[in-house]
Amino acid sequence: MSGLKDKFENEVRSEMIKKFNYNNVWEVPRLEKVVINMGVGEAKENPKLLDAAVRDLSIITGQKPVVTKAKKSVASFKLREGMSIGCKVTLRGQRMYHFLGKLINTALPRVRDFRGISPKSFDGRGNYSLGLKEQLIFPEINYDDVEKIMGMDITVVTSSKTDEEARELLRLLGMPFKA
Repeated sequence: MSGLKDKFENEVRSEMIKKFNYNNVWEVPRLEKVVINMGVGEAKENPKLLDAAVRDLSIITGQKPVVTKAKKSVASFKLREGMSIGCKVTLRGQRMYHFLGKLINTALPRVRDFRGISPKSFDGRGNYSLGLKEQLIFPEINYDDVEKIMGMDITVVTSSKTDEEARELLRLLGMPFKA
């Protein structure tokens, strides 16, 4: 499923060169990585939830997640430094394009009352972040196997210098922004 990568190589690159008047092909922004993070705050009481999150994230991405640990203790959250509180995956190359294709074409249209994603979630340096409320929108996840519905944060890191360039890049790749 390298359709998204092929689309980038051909159509997107030429459209970006026309719109932003780049002199060199290497000036065209491209996707660098996609980071998917699942925070599992309840893991401090129930460690099985963290195992379930790791399993779900590995099924969705096709790559083994890294368990994230608390950097500092917070007494009001009953959190100690070093406790496992989530998991994350960094996707690059073919897996990144495969995941983005699945997200754009399959998962996002399955969100209830979906009208597009916010075009304002850029960080000022050309990176885009979006949050999903549940992992069930991915077709690989079986509803009966889910112990608890958990959300995830997805960050798309691009090599663009401005948000406008990144927005155009993602729009040309098929990201469904709100009008």
